[in-house]
Amino acid sequence: MSCSHPTSHIPHSTIASLPDWLDPEPWLNRTFSSADIERALSAESPDEKTLAALLSPAAEEFLEPMAARAQALTRRHFGRTIQLYTPLYLSSYCLGGCAYCGFASDRDTERHKLSFEQVEIELAALKKMGLEEVLLLTGERTPQADFDYVLKCVELAANHFHKVTIEVFPMSEHEYGRLAEAGCTGVTLYQETYHPDVYPEMHRWGPKSDLLDRLAAPGRALAGGLRFAGLGTLLGLSDPLFDLLALYRHVRHLQKTQWQAGLSVSFPRIQNETGGFLAPHPVSEKQLAQIIFAVRICLPDVPLVLSTRESAAFRDGMAGLGINKMSVASKTTVGGYGNDGSDEGQFDVNDRRDVETFCTLLRQKKLDPVFKNWDAAYR
Repeated sequence: MSCSHPTSHIPHSTIASLPDWLDPEPWLNRTFSSADIERALSAESPDEKTLAALLSPAAEEFLEPMAARAQALTRRHFGRTIQLYTPLYLSSYCLGGCAYCGFASDRDTERHKLSFEQVEIELAALKKMGLEEVLLLTGERTPQADFDYVLKCVELAANHFHKVTIEVFPMSEHEYGRLAEAGCTGVTLYQETYHPDVYPEMHRWGPKSDLLDRLAAPGRALAGGLRFAGLGTLLGLSDPLFDLLALYRHVRHLQKTQWQAGLSVSFPRIQNETGGFLAPHPVSEKQLAQIIFAVRICLPDVPLVLSTRESAAFRDGMAGLGINKMSVASKTTVGGYGNDGSDEGQFDVNDRRDVETFCTLLRQKKLDPVFKNWDAAYR
């Protein structure tokens, strides 16, 4: 993977304020040989150096053996299963200034929020599709979609689904605890980019501009009682090698400090959105495949997630080949499953297949779609 390495421009004062576990500097400018890649592929205990080697340009010639090992590890830890979930956007109101987001507060777009009655209609429509895991999403905390609104939506969803997770604004440990009591089992919270120079450029204003608060939020969620945390970096915002090594360190940090909890890793890439943002560090499908194989090899027992941002053909190729969890039949508009959806979504969806069509494809690949892997009784 060809990457630039702007870390020499990071102010020492900025680095000093970051957690000790975050800095991936030792491996950023390392040159790896073919022999290094072969050793990485046979490593019995893969580590950060292994990941750096497998993400390096030298590993681009080893994609087939990387894919074979990634597939073997996926089958060893997850069998031939693909866990399914669907996102439900509750609100497009946002106070944040994220440069890459179609819901950013400076976008000239009509805002929408589901009423509780509309939420019930959406949930019923999703339930009819056979799904048992729903991911509830909002923008940053606003008067229209605040903690109490999210709490009520979690309560409603928990009446229908065995597994309810959220992808909303960061909260306090106490607030996460209340969500857990209401039936929420997990949180997805992408750092977007870990790069301390790029982060403020991409998060221009609003609560999300606080890099350190967002870094700490998954730990607060798990300490507050949620069982799962999904991490990720938005590929395309910054040097992917920096972000992926920092993401790896974040996972390892939480595995040590919140060892009782489950973690997952996602690989979202920049897609078209209302503001026309272009990725300054675009990641190709070939690079994304290399990333997925490398992360699976170095985090063999961590669920890896791929969303409908990616094309149907790419998702079909990655299913079971590192990836073991996928969204299906997704809409990034507010509503749209049971109610009429809003005109504009947060970003473009590329895989628009319905649940039946997607599951048929998985079964043709001898993979089992899993609709339920968590029982509400365990909440």
